[in-house]
Amino acid sequence: MALTTNVTLEPDDSRRLAALCGPFDQNLKHLEHRLGIRIRNRGNAFWLSGPEERVQAGSALLSRLYVETRDRDVLDEATVHLFLQESGVEELLAMTLQSEQKEAPAQAEGVIVATRRKTVKPRGANQRRYVEVIRANDVNFGVGPAGTGKTYLAVACAVEALENRSVSRILLVRPAVEAGEKLGFLPGDLAQKIDPYLRPLYDALYEMLGVERVNKYIERNIIEVAPLAFMRGRTLNGSFIILDESQNTTVEQMKMFLTRIGFGSTAVVTGDITQIDLQGGRSGLIHVLDVLKDVEGLSFTYFASKDVVRHPLVKRIVDAYAAAGAKAAQPVSSVGSVGEGTAG
Repeated sequence: MALTTNVTLEPDDSRRLAALCGPFDQNLKHLEHRLGIRIRNRGNAFWLSGPEERVQAGSALLSRLYVETRDRDVLDEATVHLFLQESGVEELLAMTLQSEQKEAPAQAEGVIVATRRKTVKPRGANQRRYVEVIRANDVNFGVGPAGTGKTYLAVACAVEALENRSVSRILLVRPAVEAGEKLGFLPGDLAQKIDPYLRPLYDALYEMLGVERVNKYIERNIIEVAPLAFMRGRTLNGSFIILDESQNTTVEQMKMFLTRIGFGSTAVVTGDITQIDLQGGRSGLIHVLDVLKDVEGLSFTYFASKDVVRHPLVKRIVDAYAAAGAKAAQPVSSVGSVGEGTAG
């Protein structure tokens, strides 16, 4: 049930209120993003709106954080994150997300991702749920065949978060594994070498931001492209990170990537376990889906051929390959019976 409530923080101290809200209201935006609510304020009066349980949790958190400002001049994202963690809000959201989706199917129909140049409307229940869980969780997995929109929607959510100032930059990451071909030496600097691998991500960015803005953001490092191997040793705060084609990561690479996530960041890992190009070794995506399946605070969205939004033939091609794979996996039991019948 939607609720709007008012919280007045006492005493009315401009220094403490500035510390609570953070630079450019970054702390309030962080709470909005993590709780899935809206927060507005005038002076020491705050208005919170959204689902009842989340609004109540947000009100309690604002009051607790304001108490913290008595002895602090600055509240950074790490402090806000720790208060969120200690409050048990993450568990609350995990329990209520599914019930909210069941109670309000009509509202789910209206899910959109709004960017400056384009409004993206998810198609079908699976895509709508994918967008909702990306907004609600810090680490998200989108797994399924080509053409289901898992990468495109991840980029749309990243651009939306950047424009809303929920994050300060976007990172596009991909393992540099060739798709069954040897491309040899690629000329240019690092970005130019990895550009061919990230072309689907660039195409989506160009649609939502425009070519000039994308190039400007890359120059200013607001959008960063990096091969997966270059992520080791980094800690990524305030970022929206997309790991594409993750089926081509090794087990060690996937663990390394997931442990880079810092405060105020969102990660989306996309992949198709039927298109693995690794030369030996187990896919990190297949491994992580089993290892993290019971970990709270993560989301897993599985797409199927029915979610394909490309040419209708793509759906039929995906189904045909799946059927052929299932047939090839069946044991050949008839060979033994033929041998027994002819012996003697």
